[in-house]
Amino acid sequence: MERDELLQNDSKGYTAGSENPVGSLTRYVFIAFGIFFFAIGAIGTVVPLIPTTPLIILAAVCFGKSSYKLHSWFLSTQLYRKTINGFVKSREMSIKAKAALLTSVTIIMGLSFSTLMIFQAPVYLRIVLAVIWVFHIVYFGFIIKTVRC
Repeated sequence: MERDELLQNDSKGYTAGSENPVGSLTRYVFIAFGIFFFAIGAIGTVVPLIPTTPLIILAAVCFGKSSYKLHSWFLSTQLYRKTINGFVKSREMSIKAKAALLTSVTIIMGLSFSTLMIFQAPVYLRIVLAVIWVFHIVYFGFIIKTVRC
C-alpha cells in the first residue's frame, strides 16, 4: 500500500481530514503513557529483565492513538509494512522477519544472561530470563504462521 492510500483510508477506518481518533484529554493520556513506556523501554536497553521491545511497541501504539498523523505515519513506515503488517492482519510473518526477530531476541537475551552471570544475580532471575527466551522461540518459531515471500 502506498502512503497516500494509507492516509485516505487506514485499518481503523479513519479517513483523510477526519478529526483525531480520540478526545483531547484521552490524547494527552496516550502521549503521557507513550513517553512513560518509551522511557522504561530505553532504560531496558541497558538493564537486564526489563523487556525493551514490548515497551517500545506499547509506546508506538500509545503515540499512534494520540494523533491521527502519528498513526498514519506509523502505518506507512517500511518497518511496519515489512515486519508487523502481516502479523497484525493475519498472525503470520515471513521467514526473514522471524529470523531477524529471533536473532535479535537471542542476542539481547544472551547479553542479559551474561550480565546476570557477571554480577552473580540470583538463580531465579536467570531462570525467568531463560523461560522468556524459550517462550519467544516457541511462540514466534512454531505458533506464528510462516509465509514464504
